Parts: sequence; C-alpha cells; structure tokens
Amino acid sequence: MPLNTHAIQESLLAIWRAPVKRYSAIAGAAALIALYINLTGQEPVSHPIAPPPIIQGEQLRFPAGHPQLALLATAPAVAANSVAIELPARLVWNEEKTERIYPAFAGRVVKLNADVGQSVHAGQVLATLASPEFGAAQADTAKAQADARFFERTLQRQTELFEAGIVSRKDFEQAQADAQRANAEVARAQARTQLYGGGNAVNQQLGMSATVSGVVVERNLSAGQEVRPDQGGPGSLPLFVVTDPRSLWVQIDAREADVASLQPGTQISLSLPNFPGQSFAAKITATGDFIDSNSRTVKVRALIDNSQRMLKAEMLASAKIERQLTKGVLIPASAVQLRGTQHWAYVQKEPGVFEPRKVSLGYEGLQQVLVTDGLKDGELVVKENSLLLAREFRNAQEQAKPHTPDPLDSSKVPVTPKSNAPEAPSSAAAATSSSNTMAPQK
Repeated sequence: MPLNTHAIQESLLAIWRAPVKRYSAIAGAAALIALYINLTGQEPVSHPIAPPPIIQGEQLRFPAGHPQLALLATAPAVAANSVAIELPARLVWNEEKTERIYPAFAGRVVKLNADVGQSVHAGQVLATLASPEFGAAQADTAKAQADARFFERTLQRQTELFEAGIVSRKDFEQAQADAQRANAEVARAQARTQLYGGGNAVNQQLGMSATVSGVVVERNLSAGQEVRPDQGGPGSLPLFVVTDPRSLWVQIDAREADVASLQPGTQISLSLPNFPGQSFAAKITATGDFIDSNSRTVKVRALIDNSQRMLKAEMLASAKIERQLTKGVLIPASAVQLRGTQHWAYVQKEPGVFEPRKVSLGYEGLQQVLVTDGLKDGELVVKENSLLLAREFRNAQEQAKPHTPDPLDSSKVPVTPKSNAPEAPSSAAAATSSSNTMAPQK
C-alpha cells in the first residue's frame, strides 16, 4: 500500500500548530511514526552486539573478530646486553678556565676597556676605577718606602759609629731591627697594591685586569657606576666574566642506580633540542660522593669539546650512556602497570587470549624498562590500551562470580515439597488459637 508521506507531514504540522498541550502533540507524533512503521514494514537497523570476553582460569579469552582486539597492540620482549639510559644535563662554563671579577675597593668606573664578545689576554685591563680606598693603599706603600729609606740611612750611621766605638751595641742592634721592620712593611704594602695592579704612584686609579686569556662573556657595569666590595661574592653579579668557550662542562643529574655506569673516563653522547639528529661526544671527569636530599640525584660532571663554538652555556641536553646488563628483557614502558607496590604486564598467549603476569624491574626508562623476572625472550606483551584490558578482566571476573538469589523475588525462591505428616502449628498460631478459645462468645 503506497504511503502518502506528504499527508503525514501535513498532519504533524497541524497537530503541532493546534492549541493543545505540547505532550499531546508529542503523543500524536509518536502515533504517526508507529503507523508509518506498521504500514511500510521497515524496522530500525540494529547492529549485533559482540559477546563479552570470558575468564578461563587465569586467562581472558576474546571471541574471534572482537572489535577490541584491534586496540590491543603488542610488542615482543627482547633480550639485551645493554640499555641506553637518558639523563638530564646542562652545559655550563668550564670553571677551570673561567674568571669572575669583583671589585676589591669601593670606587667609580671612569673607563671601560672591554665589552661582551671581545677576546682578551691575561693581564689586560678591562676597566679602570677611581678609588680613594685604593689611593690610601698606594699612600701606605709610599710611606712605607720612605720609612725604609730613613731607617736604612740610620743603620749606616749607627754602623760607622759602632765600628768607631762611639755607640753601644744596643743602639746598633736597635737600628738593625728598625731597618728590618721598615723593609717588611714595604714588602707588605707593595704586595697589596701590586695584587690589584697598582704601581708606586699615588693616583687612586685601580685597574681591573683579567688573569686568564679568553672571551668576555658577561659585563655588569657601565661608565660612572659606583661599586663596592660588599656587592661581590656568591649570589652577586660579577663585574666581568672571562672564560675560554672552546671547552664546556656538562652537569648531569644521575640517579642512584646509574652511578656505577658513570665513572670518570666513561664516554657519553649528548643530544640537544637545537641540533636535531646530531650527537656530541663528552667524557666524564668527576662524580659526586653525596646524594642531593631534595632531588635524590648524584651530580656528575663531564667535559665536552667546543672548538667550533656551536654550543652555548646554559643549554639543556640529554646525556646518553650505555648501561651493561646481566640478565633480563626489554619491553616498552607503556606495557607495565603499577598496582600498589607490584608491577604487572599482560602477555598474549595466543591470538585473543591474554593473561596478567607479575614482573620485576631492574631499570625504568622513559621509553623502555628492563624486566629481570616474569617474562621470557620473545613473549608478546600488550603495549597499548593495557588499561582497557585490565577493565575487561575486572568485568569478566564480576560476571563469573556466583550471584546470591534475591529473597524478594518469589520466582527464584525454591519450593519446598510438602510432606504427608501434619504440620505442627507455630507458637504464634497456637497462642492465637488459645486466646480465641478462652474468649467469651457474644
């Protein structure tokens, strides 16, 4: 029978526009839809529901062609003699070839002779300060030299008089002691001024010189700036930093389990985000003897060649080393789950059949983990959607548990067959019968 769909649409619009309540319009629409299904004989398309997996012993079995099997990617366990370990690292200046210059006297910057990026040699003056304090030190040196000359002449006169028998030995020895003290004071004053580059003149000009050859990589002062000695030291910015950037230090934060593989002389490779696809060789020079209480890591230092000046200080890198293994297999880190304090992995025994396996780990990396017990070489482990598999295990276990009958459901209460013997009345029924017998009749 042909169906007039136009008439059905007109009827739906008429019902919707009618001044009735909305639920009446919805009920009418539902009736028309049911009429359409009865007349055309078409039913909604339904997709078959895949049967759930079942538990058999310690294994979970999926029916063949189950859609979730496509989500459970696997990877084989691979035996290995070594594993690549990646540790966070940072490039810093080589402190053996680095100098940080701080002010030794208070003063004002009157001249700048060097800037960032400029190559300097040992002894070159980088800046000049006008310092009254340094002028006082120069004056002390000049006075000490004058006193030394005076006592030297006095000693000569006393020597001549003593040889002529005019003065006593006590006066002669006193003159010798005065001359020696004066010479010692000259040596002290000259050593102080020469330490900071000052000469014999009193000009209050303090030259800040470099003691190493290299490149000025940092400058934190400008002309006319006032500086003081209390501005220097740890935590304060140096006035100049001079270093040789042709070699750098690599600071590595190593875990306790990796210290044995990071002994001095070990070769490592560095990879940096700014140089994809490239690796740089370095050699470990020192390993710390204590563990940082905050990060629980050991400080390791390596030396890397930077003759091409490609690497810069404070760059972040990843240090890769090869750790030798005694036994175990490597699997993807995503295949391992942590339950409490135990690690578990799911092994595919055959297509569609999985079983959980408790494993022991010897090394945990970002990409791979070393399993020392619980897996064999070549076994397939689930590396993707293992949480989905764990949920299916729990659901299957819940379905396999025996269910207790509902006492309120009379259809499931077992019927007890009646015996031919008469049923003894209960105590409540006997009491009721006795009370009815003794009650007076009206």
